[in-house]
Amino acid sequence: MTVARELLLDTPGIEDGAALWRIARDSRTLDLNSPYSYLLWCRDFAGTSVVARTAHGEPIGFVTGYVRPERPRTLVVWQVAVDEAHRGRGLAAAMLDDLAQRAAASGVREVETTITPDNEASHRLFTSFAARHGARTERGVLFDTALFPDDHGPEVLYRIGPLV
Repeated sequence: MTVARELLLDTPGIEDGAALWRIARDSRTLDLNSPYSYLLWCRDFAGTSVVARTAHGEPIGFVTGYVRPERPRTLVVWQVAVDEAHRGRGLAAAMLDDLAQRAAASGVREVETTITPDNEASHRLFTSFAARHGARTERGVLFDTALFPDDHGPEVLYRIGPLV
């Protein structure tokens, strides 16, 4: 995995919320949340999220996550996005590994995420994450299409663990 040395993996702050929203919007694959929600995320879930920055401090990628209240050893990865100009360099994998390492220090032993069936990049990202961490992967539909009020496809749950 090649990640440029001049990039910094950091904890997001509320001043990053607008940039995270723009990166998510420009990804054209993520479900875009309101700008307000990204501000809240950077305030309330900064400890379970990561932002990649250029040497000048500009956000160019992020992973948002939270620890499930009912399963405190489980980190749920909500969104992963990398600015188009910085894709293909292993940045998403580096951010995910960094976040998992930080979360493990707090007792997290499992990662969950959901992925739509057509999102091949995310399927590859989380399958390779599991392999790097020597973890099993369980898959199954978490939210079927009928649960969504729009034309959203199903969300497949990936449960990865235990992390080693």
